[in-house]
Amino acid sequence: MTLITTSVVEASNAALAQAVREDYASLGQQLARRNLDIDVIKAQAGTFAVALPSWGVGTGGTRFARFAGIGEPRNVFDKIADCGVVHQLTRATPTVSPHLPWDKATDYRELREHAASFGLGFDCVNSNTFQDQPGQLLSYKFGSLSHADAATRQQAIEHNIECIEIGKQLGSKALTVWVGDGSNLPGQSNFTRSFERYLESCRKIYAALPDDWNVFLEHKMFEPAFYSTVLQDWGSSFLAASTLGDKARCLVDLGHHAPNVNIEMIVARLVQFGKLAGFHFNDSKYGDDDLDSGSINPYQLFLIFNELVDAAARGAANFEPAYMLDQSHNVTDPIESLMNSAMEVQRAYTQALLVDRSALQQFQDGNDALSATRTLKHAYTTDVAPILAMLRLERGAAIDPIAAYRADGYRARVGAQRPAVRSSGGGIV
Repeated sequence: MTLITTSVVEASNAALAQAVREDYASLGQQLARRNLDIDVIKAQAGTFAVALPSWGVGTGGTRFARFAGIGEPRNVFDKIADCGVVHQLTRATPTVSPHLPWDKATDYRELREHAASFGLGFDCVNSNTFQDQPGQLLSYKFGSLSHADAATRQQAIEHNIECIEIGKQLGSKALTVWVGDGSNLPGQSNFTRSFERYLESCRKIYAALPDDWNVFLEHKMFEPAFYSTVLQDWGSSFLAASTLGDKARCLVDLGHHAPNVNIEMIVARLVQFGKLAGFHFNDSKYGDDDLDSGSINPYQLFLIFNELVDAAARGAANFEPAYMLDQSHNVTDPIESLMNSAMEVQRAYTQALLVDRSALQQFQDGNDALSATRTLKHAYTTDVAPILAMLRLERGAAIDPIAAYRADGYRARVGAQRPAVRSSGGGIV
């Protein structure tokens, strides 16, 4: 099923196709001088895919306010349709990561078939014990999996196990666990006992995992707990995953780090010890963690992919990272931001494919620091847009997804079908 009119995409591509072919041929000549085959690079780029967050197609917000957008999805079926638009126009986002209980449905077979009609499958399922839901017996105000009260912990454990059961029906193979547990005042919580309770709860969730599933532990330095967070950095995440077992791995969200942290080194460490789960892609400027991918520090994104491509090239053990966008779109059309971010992430991956790894290793082993860094910059400053544009053209996607999307008028069309829900209350989503 397609939601963007095929003729609109074809007309948009027709106006751009000749220029794309010329640019592709020119870039091919440049790469050939570097002993790189552009068709091989294009084929490799075509293997890359990133999952969409179901919640990402809605308008986000901050702690202070949320301003509703036009034609926002009313339910999980609308969310899937919007994700279908992103994939139709980019052909780089074939899976959706659902968040429960936000995305609960009465018939998961129907939901899975609905997604399949847009060429979509389901990625990791995400649990939610950082909010209280309607009808919930016990509150997570003072924590969930690490709560001092055993009954509250059990409630959170049961929710995560329920997510696994739903995920099995959707065809997922992993559960992502992020908790907002922590403290806002010194002395409020005992650091050691809180972490012990978290591990005890996670052991019960881990025991419920099917044999072919993984659990991804996501850390966050702060927010909503501003003094201490139970799983506050990659080190604590690694300790927890190592304690739980082989099916537990560490998820890296690019915004969940202290300023100036070397994220690409964290990637290398987790890969080296077989504990990298994957990524939630976004960007950060200050203390935020949900800006569009590549909007602030695209070179950092490239350096991260440099480590990932290196790991794949040398056949690192247990290396099967899951990739997902995780963003909050407050002032843009969420579909446009997701398309743009998917292209930026794919661009960084493709640039990393251009790194001359043999030369880089020689410069590293020979302590030639300048030549080593110039080798990386040579790949990073190469404009790979023609490769990605040609890939989209060949796949029947849009050469310029955002232009085609705007020409189609999808947002206005669904706006007439989905009445706006006015809201100015605070909230991340």
